[in-house]
Amino acid sequence: MAPMSAPVDSDRPFLNRRLAAFGTTIFAEMSALAARTGSINLGQGFPDTDGPAEIAEAAVRAIRDGRGNQYPPGPGVPELREAIAAHQQRFYGLGYDPDTEVLVTAGATEAIAAALLALLEPGDEVIALEPFYDSYAACIAMAGAVRVPLTLRAPDFRPDLDALRDAVTPRTRLLLLNTPHNPTGTVLTPEELAAIAELAVERDLLVVTDEVYEHLVFEGAHTPLASLPGMRERTVTISSAGKTFSFTGWKVGWITAPPALVSAVRSAKQFLTYVSSGPFQYAVAEALALPDAYYDAFRADLAAKRDLLTEGLTAAGLRVFRPQGTYFITTDISPLGEKDGLAFCRALPGRCGVVAIPNQVFYDDQEAGATQVRWAFCKKTEVLREAVDRLRAL
Repeated sequence: MAPMSAPVDSDRPFLNRRLAAFGTTIFAEMSALAARTGSINLGQGFPDTDGPAEIAEAAVRAIRDGRGNQYPPGPGVPELREAIAAHQQRFYGLGYDPDTEVLVTAGATEAIAAALLALLEPGDEVIALEPFYDSYAACIAMAGAVRVPLTLRAPDFRPDLDALRDAVTPRTRLLLLNTPHNPTGTVLTPEELAAIAELAVERDLLVVTDEVYEHLVFEGAHTPLASLPGMRERTVTISSAGKTFSFTGWKVGWITAPPALVSAVRSAKQFLTYVSSGPFQYAVAEALALPDAYYDAFRADLAAKRDLLTEGLTAAGLRVFRPQGTYFITTDISPLGEKDGLAFCRALPGRCGVVAIPNQVFYDDQEAGATQVRWAFCKKTEVLREAVDRLRAL
């Protein structure tokens, strides 16, 4: 019998110090809490219904036909890259070469990681809209860069463009934007985007834009930053199939950018997953070609669910910030006499059998989001109605 190995005796922590601040994500904690308590999970942003049946069948057909069961091409299967380029042209009039200006990734999360790891050097500064999706902070840290938050403040959550200009220093390398914005639901206006574009060109900044909610805009319209003058050559645009087609588990994302930027991001991406989601890539290619009626109906369905949950949260005594896009609603819990969103969310399942996410985990300035809580409305209508009934206990 082999002797038991001695425990490692070292004063140095196992975890890279850049990641020391990033433990188990709030999504994992709250989803586990929902499962343990039998609560309705309005925390993590995933639908509780699958996307179009014909697209699921396309994935099954690809598997049966042997398409994508082995390693697909590194940049993504040609059919999907062509479909992504056609999508950008169809909806925004943006022309991209599917062979040199499109890269398929393992969801938008890998696209963000690969872009930041590829484009940043240690010490570079990255300005990001705060509150920010938690992977932004982790990926900036892994790159050894420094995040500089531009805080979106209640009640309107608009970017302070003067503060943005003041935040740019000689060390600023990149702007990281998210529109429609998770968690606030803010959709940047053409005027705001024009000001950001002017600054990026003036200071010669790169821009990474996370546009995964591009087809979930309820008020106004989505304008890709890359469509503005001077921006196509300096912008990495990120999107994915998960949010648009309700197949979040497929993890099919992509970037569109000029050849030099795609080449840089691909250099990092190839050492992360190399490739992924072979058969699903063929299915997503078909999904992107769905008619306008699909996109319109999908948006209308989510808008109705937004309104249902908005009314329920208001009736429960919360201050509701009505989102212009995404499938999240941010609320303020202070009208209930609450001051700590994290404590509120941890107690909520026991109080009324519902799970939500505290926004403060998305802030560096946690005081700015201390009383904010995010709720996902990408659920079945009957589930949302039951959640609204339960929330009356508040």
